[in-house]
Amino acid sequence: MRLAGAPISWGVCEVPGWGLQLEPGQVLREMRSLGLQATEAGPDGFLPEDPPALRALLAAAGLSLVGGFVPLALHRDGRWRDHLLRAARRLAAAGAEVLVLAAAVDTGYEARPRLEPGGWRRLLGALDEVVALAAEEGLEALLHPHLGTLVEGPEEVKRVLAGSGVRLCLDTGHLVAAGADPAALAAAVPDRIGHVHLKDVRLEVAERLRRGSIGYREAVAQGLWVPLGEGDAGLREVVRALEAAGYRGWYVLEQDVVLAAEPPPEAGPKAAVARSLGWLRHVGGTLEVP
Repeated sequence: MRLAGAPISWGVCEVPGWGLQLEPGQVLREMRSLGLQATEAGPDGFLPEDPPALRALLAAAGLSLVGGFVPLALHRDGRWRDHLLRAARRLAAAGAEVLVLAAAVDTGYEARPRLEPGGWRRLLGALDEVVALAAEEGLEALLHPHLGTLVEGPEEVKRVLAGSGVRLCLDTGHLVAAGADPAALAAAVPDRIGHVHLKDVRLEVAERLRRGSIGYREAVAQGLWVPLGEGDAGLREVVRALEAAGYRGWYVLEQDVVLAAEPPPEAGPKAAVARSLGWLRHVGGTLEVP
């Protein structure tokens, strides 16, 4: 397995006011100390904008750059193109392989509008345009179904797969929390899975989020996402389905957290990611794949 980390597992997030934002050097050192091979880029401003400086920082940490998460309001005519091109050129220049999209809205992840048919036509057309623009820069653009965005649940994923050519970033936690079955999806459309975020979820917290009892950030702060194997996502079956289908891309360990203060090493993000890695390496070593 090709294993990568994500800065959000250390609480580094694009949402204003999310929580304590750790320094890049600390996050990258801790990733490498755990044996991860690569990282996603994190939000704008976390890693250097200048590609040579970014390459130097990653090389010093012993990591490569697998890609970056780019939320865009794709249902709005044309306003997303400049942001996309800046992100794609920066990622490509730093050696990335993928650009991970979210069909974002102006309100972050706390609420989302329902698209009318015209909005869906714009969104689906924009997805194909993003794929083409990213390919010109040497990247594959993939869509990440994500809670609080325009594409999160099974019906919306089905609509995207039928109405565009974009492949998916299979985020196991977000899909399960939205009522989808990522193992079934991986088995049904293996050719449409290009990247994987491994995330486990506590469905009790996800249910309170769906009911509107708590918002997205509060759900994360209350333990929506947990180390791999400690939640309800059925990850063994997901990994088995992916491996059986011939998936050979990256597995990005991604458990979003909110940090209120500097965490102690023995109980902070590094320890949580270590538990995820321990579970995944055990599963990978015992997995029976036909």
